[in-house]
Amino acid sequence: MRPFSEIKRGSAGVTQRVLTQSLRRLERDGMIEKHVLPTSPVGVECRISELGESLRAPFGYLYDWTVTHSATIQANQRAYDASHQPR
Repeated sequence: MRPFSEIKRGSAGVTQRVLTQSLRRLERDGMIEKHVLPTSPVGVECRISELGESLRAPFGYLYDWTVTHSATIQANQRAYDASHQPR
């Protein structure tokens, strides 16, 4: 389980509102489980559900593919941008 504050710290550039909305959608889809802690102020912890865990391997393959091909993708983007400059 990870406290909400820890998740927020690891999500640089994401507002608390957007993070909260995203976590609610993931909870609604069954990808995470949220637990409210009886503390003052109220704390929240999130954990990846069994369904969410089932995505670890497919996303791992996608990550590996992206790392392997990132230099080629960036070169293609530069070539495209150079050829589509306004004249």
